[in-house]
Amino acid sequence: MFMDVQNGGHAPPMKWGWRYLAWAGLPLLAGLLLARYAGPGVPAAAAKAEAVVGADWAHHLTSPLGLFLLQLLVLLLVAKGAGALLKRLGQPAVIGEMAAGLMMGPLLLGSLLPQVHGLLFPAASLGPLGMLSQLGVLMFLLVAGAELDLGALRGRRRFAFTVSHAGIAVPFVLGVLLAVWLYPQHGPQGVGFTAFALFVGVSMSITAFPVLLRILADRGITHSPLGQTAIACAALGDATAWCLLALIVAAAQATGWLTASLNLVCVVLFVAIMLGVVKPWFARQQIVAGREGRWLLGILLLALASALVTEVLGIHALFGAFAAGVAVSSNEQLRHLLMARVEPFAVTLLLPLFFAMTGLRMRADALQTQDILLCLVVIAVATAGKLLGTFSAARSTGMPSREAWRLGALMNTRGLMELIVLNLGYELGLLGDRLFAVLVIMALVTTAMTGPLLNLIERRRTAR
Repeated sequence: MFMDVQNGGHAPPMKWGWRYLAWAGLPLLAGLLLARYAGPGVPAAAAKAEAVVGADWAHHLTSPLGLFLLQLLVLLLVAKGAGALLKRLGQPAVIGEMAAGLMMGPLLLGSLLPQVHGLLFPAASLGPLGMLSQLGVLMFLLVAGAELDLGALRGRRRFAFTVSHAGIAVPFVLGVLLAVWLYPQHGPQGVGFTAFALFVGVSMSITAFPVLLRILADRGITHSPLGQTAIACAALGDATAWCLLALIVAAAQATGWLTASLNLVCVVLFVAIMLGVVKPWFARQQIVAGREGRWLLGILLLALASALVTEVLGIHALFGAFAAGVAVSSNEQLRHLLMARVEPFAVTLLLPLFFAMTGLRMRADALQTQDILLCLVVIAVATAGKLLGTFSAARSTGMPSREAWRLGALMNTRGLMELIVLNLGYELGLLGDRLFAVLVIMALVTTAMTGPLLNLIERRRTAR
């Protein structure tokens, strides 16, 4: 609207921005001074006006939309700030974002500043955050399924099958044995030992495939023999662990064996259609330039429909989104389209909300002093299971000892996938508050220790 003739009709934006603010602010400042000093009755009127304006602003801030935007702003700033800090310390940024979610919950912020936490995260406001965080997880699992290129396992399938399943079986058995000790104190009321023990076993067995990819990229070993082997083992292991988890969830959700059997049959049929019909169809498609938007919309609709199907079948919407991603993975163009268009939005904006909801679900008294020992035991069992299972299987196939230990350290990465599994168990009532908090800490610690553990193995090799 304003033009500077000396600059060809274009004003320097910053210069004119400050001028405009100055000219607009002068009347406001004059009005305030006049109201303050013009007469004896005016200061009281000005104070009343200020109170009315402040109350009006507070009303808009505490409205559902205002509070939601404030929560979103605070969570993103804290999550990205913590992620940047952890990245400077040599850790993946996702570790900082996961930790930031715990920091904003009752366990830390609620304990240190309960009034601030109560104003920022009132219980009635958590519904919209929870739904949006679930959408973020669905989009993330869609991309994670697309990244799970099982066709790339050619030439490594036997090795990957042996190592990945040993890396699942050993921690799973150790987790079930640990559940025998945990169940008397931490088994939720109304949950049988079988469902509880199986879920604890699965929670010990998960490897975070997407986080592993980022750790390999940060260390520059993605295309090395070790990196390719780790990707193959994690991909196959993740697929198996999610299938096992789907069976456990279906059995836990069902009201009887007949219902459980029917649900499992329907799930098997759904998976067969996705892998036997939908995936080959995607593999044959050629994406014409300029029509990427239509394909992206179609994939998102497929993911939502698949999520709805698996939610109706009683194994949670997450599995449907993951299955849709696996079906898309057969087409490299569509896989890159999802990674370019969907992943940045899901990872940057929506996943920090999921981390925050994980922290907000924890009660302030969820962890007690005696739980420190429990945390150490759970972390030791989870780490030993992954390291020993992977190392022994890798050595049995002829892998050198040092590389087998490094592979075991990489398979011990749990990260976001573990948090998704734990939140699922908490929603289903398979985990109590204390054990949920302990397992979340285990997920953080085992993921954060991947880099230092790899450095320790490499230093010991160099020292020799």
